[in-house]
Amino acid sequence: MSFLGKLFGKKEKESLDQGLQKTKEGFLAKITKAIAGKTTIDDEVLDNLEEALVGADVGIETTIQIIERIEKRAKTDKYLNSAELNSILQEEIKAVLVDAPEDAYKSFTIPVGKKPYIILVVGVNGVGKTTTIGKLAHHYKAAGMNVLLGAADTFRAAAVDQLTIWSERVGVPIVKQAMGSDPSAVAYDTVASAIAKGSDVVLIDTAGRLHNKLHLMEELSKIRRVIQKLIPEAPHEVMLVLDGSTGQNAVEQARQFTAATDVTALSITKLDGTAKGGVVLAIANQFKIPVKYIGVGEKIEDLILFDKHEFVDSLFKLAN
Repeated sequence: MSFLGKLFGKKEKESLDQGLQKTKEGFLAKITKAIAGKTTIDDEVLDNLEEALVGADVGIETTIQIIERIEKRAKTDKYLNSAELNSILQEEIKAVLVDAPEDAYKSFTIPVGKKPYIILVVGVNGVGKTTTIGKLAHHYKAAGMNVLLGAADTFRAAAVDQLTIWSERVGVPIVKQAMGSDPSAVAYDTVASAIAKGSDVVLIDTAGRLHNKLHLMEELSKIRRVIQKLIPEAPHEVMLVLDGSTGQNAVEQARQFTAATDVTALSITKLDGTAKGGVVLAIANQFKIPVKYIGVGEKIEDLILFDKHEFVDSLFKLAN
């Protein structure tokens, strides 16, 4: 049973099923072909399964792990029919996904004793970072939280303007300065304002430049230092936003950002527009960082909490 309980209800499940439709269509067709009429897990079955996983952008490394686990199971489990192989495959895909800590990932709430809860949001331009922040603000507010936004991506005027639009749309305050201002100064002012206002959650947008990883490291480190002057244990979360539709390019972005800063959670967007939804498995497994949210549509509520059990179940079920 999913630990998300009521939060992962019928509406969320429908959004997930619909959002993964493009990934499922190709993936399930190949899975069905791989196991049709088979009464044993032979080399042909494994080759076809491997093709299906790689085709869904699960990635070579993760695919090999899954195939090896299935091979091991095949030696110990009595395989009778395709339904059982289907079940084994689902179990082994779930097994390679890192488990998220239940207390922090079961709802849009904050851990006890961590108020204001500071979330630093990182990611390259164009992945849906600012939109994700806006949607998160909506969800946290709907859960009864007082939310504050910080526009620390000060090198791109559009980023500040976009976040301002989201703050107005959601109805939450924002801290911002003129374009070109020191991002760490904006972050400091945001956290100071959150303390003064009694905010519950603070979402701080940051610049997404990867062409100079050293500069990115220095900037994020400086933001951390100034925030810690006010709240020593902050940021409580560093969330990396990745565009799922870019497939293996998202994996490379994850590699660079995890090298530049201590990423603690992932949000993977735009899964509804791609057949590469398997990249969620590749990223979560390769970097051993929990996926916290996935984006499965354009509507404000289409950023949903990630549950690996629900995700894999949906992956193996075509929408009616």
